[in-house]
Amino acid sequence: MEFLTSSVGNILSALPPFLLVLTIAVFFHELGHYLVGRWCGIKAETFSIGFGPELIGRTDRHGTHWKLSLIPLGGYVKFLGDENATSLPSGAGAADLNTDDRAHAFPTAALWRRAATVAAGPVANFILAIAIFAVSFGINGRMVADPVVAQVQPASAAEAAGVLPGDRFVAIDGVTVDIFDDVQRYVSVRPGVPITITMDRQGENVDLTLTPVRTEISDNFGNKMEVGRIGVITNNDAGNFRVREYGPLEAVGEGAAQSWYIVTRTVGYIGNIITGREKADQLGGPIRVAKYSKDMSTLGIAALIQLAAVLSVSIGLLNLMPIPMLDGGHLVFYAIEAVRGRPAGERAQEWAYRLGLTLVLALMLFATWNDVSMLIG
Repeated sequence: MEFLTSSVGNILSALPPFLLVLTIAVFFHELGHYLVGRWCGIKAETFSIGFGPELIGRTDRHGTHWKLSLIPLGGYVKFLGDENATSLPSGAGAADLNTDDRAHAFPTAALWRRAATVAAGPVANFILAIAIFAVSFGINGRMVADPVVAQVQPASAAEAAGVLPGDRFVAIDGVTVDIFDDVQRYVSVRPGVPITITMDRQGENVDLTLTPVRTEISDNFGNKMEVGRIGVITNNDAGNFRVREYGPLEAVGEGAAQSWYIVTRTVGYIGNIITGREKADQLGGPIRVAKYSKDMSTLGIAALIQLAAVLSVSIGLLNLMPIPMLDGGHLVFYAIEAVRGRPAGERAQEWAYRLGLTLVLALMLFATWNDVSMLIG
């Protein structure tokens, strides 16, 4: 009973920061759909943050009803002619529209307009993340260190490969290394994958081959994760820790690089699950995001906004998956339509959407199971 009471209390205390980061990411996703849809001449009937019964709302002069709904786990834009909030592409929802309305309906819009409107949601998520990271880099700079080895851990992959203190990373698998963080990022997503490192050793380049070891680590809040490690450490004497400052354009570039790293880390993790190099227990859902939100809220609003950027990238990437019901699934249908010269058959779309719903629900259940296991583990 004590565990249950504690868990309920933790969940309730995590709700405000969780809803903040989720609402930011969802709002910009749907705003992307809305703005590009409007630009393409498509009328938006409803813009909703959340699902279910409406809590508050208003209708603007363009006829779009903006509302906040009871269940705050997502959102949607319903365009004119949509059968429902998922914008089914069959076009049946536009059958009863008059001539004027058909000119501004989603199903009857030109293919490129529909595709642009659908793609705009994930794109908006990436733009939001880049903007948040860019502002952070522009204001605070970034702590960096030279890629010089100060210590090689005993019995590590680096020791076995012959890495020595004082060696400087030049490249990994041919990719140039600029700072020590480049090494950590490259290695962390490749547990069990052999890599070739080029080291500057007293002015001569030495090529060494090693395999990062899957290692469980914990952050300052006790959240556990598994990453690749090779067993090298730097310090201030070797790495010359310093804050690197960025101008506006450089900050945007670093923001884009940070967002791309999250994409590659996520895709790499999924790929490692498929190939059996990593376990799937790090796939999380709303409960895990809520916990991380609560953790970040203790560090201040800036850390929480940074988490919103990470979540925004994740939402954008998730929605690009080629699963019916998601934006990526719509884009697949539009690609088929472009090749065939006509939409896929309604029956094929119906079965695809049923399959997509099954996959999405299965993923949600699996992620929730992982979240619950994390809480009681």
